[in-house]
Amino acid sequence: MHVPDEIAGEAALDRSPGEELDSTIRRLLDGQLYGVLCTQGQGQPYGSLVAYAMTRDLDSAVFATQKATRKYRLLSECTHVALVVDNRSALPGRLMDVEAVTATGRAHEVATGPELAQWSRLLTDRHPYLDTFVRSVSCGLFRIDIVRYLYVTRFQEVRQWVPKSRA
Repeated sequence: MHVPDEIAGEAALDRSPGEELDSTIRRLLDGQLYGVLCTQGQGQPYGSLVAYAMTRDLDSAVFATQKATRKYRLLSECTHVALVVDNRSALPGRLMDVEAVTATGRAHEVATGPELAQWSRLLTDRHPYLDTFVRSVSCGLFRIDIVRYLYVTRFQEVRQWVPKSRA
């Protein structure tokens, strides 16, 4: 699908005909700053808005949350999560052009030390305004080890992609 460049905010949808699915997913994830983290607890699903960053190979994501939240408690109780990212805000009234990706995997709190510094930097390089929050002792930093991506377009066409490190 080709979208003319002159349509404000929509040039990111323009992809080459031979674009690989991982590149399509990368483009969508790079074009959005926030996603919905899906967790579960006591038989109920929960969705929470998070600012995220991805590793270059798309095998992991990172986000931060306050330790005194339901989200943190649910992540401590069950590590199975999904991260949903879409571009619907750029396409009002054009549902058939909206793209969405769901990354499923397991979330683990990052322990203090060199690994914490590395993951914090990945997140704050993308979201500099989170620097003080991420360094706070009341903040937990979580890494999602992504098992698979489900990419949806045209409201119903679904394709799956598994990162090379998980294949």
